Amino acid sequence: MENLAFFGLGQMGQGMVLRLLESGYRLGVYNRTREKAGAAVEKGAELFDKPATAVGAAGLLITMLADDNAVAELVTEEVLQALGKGSVHLSMSTLSPAAVQNLLPRHARHGVQYLACPVFGRPDAARAGKLWLCLAGDEEAKSRVRPLLDVMGQGVFDFGGHPPAANVVKLAGNFLIASAIEAMAEAFSLVEKNGADPSQAHALLTQTLFACPIYQNYGKFILDQSYDPPGFNLALGSKDVRLVRDTARESQVPMPLAGLLEDRFLRSLANGRENLDWTAIAIDQRESAGLTDN
Repeated sequence: MENLAFFGLGQMGQGMVLRLLESGYRLGVYNRTREKAGAAVEKGAELFDKPATAVGAAGLLITMLADDNAVAELVTEEVLQALGKGSVHLSMSTLSPAAVQNLLPRHARHGVQYLACPVFGRPDAARAGKLWLCLAGDEEAKSRVRPLLDVMGQGVFDFGGHPPAANVVKLAGNFLIASAIEAMAEAFSLVEKNGADPSQAHALLTQTLFACPIYQNYGKFILDQSYDPPGFNLALGSKDVRLVRDTARESQVPMPLAGLLEDRFLRSLANGRENLDWTAIAIDQRESAGLTDN
């Protein structure tokens, strides 16, 4: 098994690291907040103070970071040089396609293959190895990382040789999830405001017309107003909707619903909800409908 370096031990990254450690991989880890590395270190990971030192003994770097800026700050020229020719950077973060495009020549200068592999799934899925993975990049590098992906995910969907393609698909998927959250928030407030039971409506709809995990699970979060602790925080959801709009604008794709969602997220941020789950945009909808809770 290869030696791995892993940057980013948030809720998702921790689950992924623990899966890899339990499967026998040797990991050097780096996280800007050292305290978050405790569980990984207990399981045998080696914690490093500097990103370049963490990748020194590894032929493969995995990153699970919050946004474009975090990747730019940590995957520096020094880190790429330390990785060296013939290594692979498996980037599992949700990034803008434009940022990924900018990363490619930097990696190529150091002989590092860049693979985009953003994921669908919440922290419990990461811990259980049940993520869905979107993969794009060099074919040889894909074959090299496939054993890792099989540990972390329940299925890999290949989107070809151009890494930004995987990130476009990831953004499109998150747009659909956010749209479903918005639609359920509106539908449930309509049902409640007119005297029917939204829980019973949810049961009907998610056992028949909308029998899928997004409507079943996210709908329950909305009904139960279960927003804390977050599985995916609202600030990150807002970032992803913004990236959807940026990408749509750059490629001349009208997405009016994305504009509505961006406004909903911005209002939620302005009201101090950035650290709640992203389903908490439903609070703004309830308030708009005059549904307040005692």
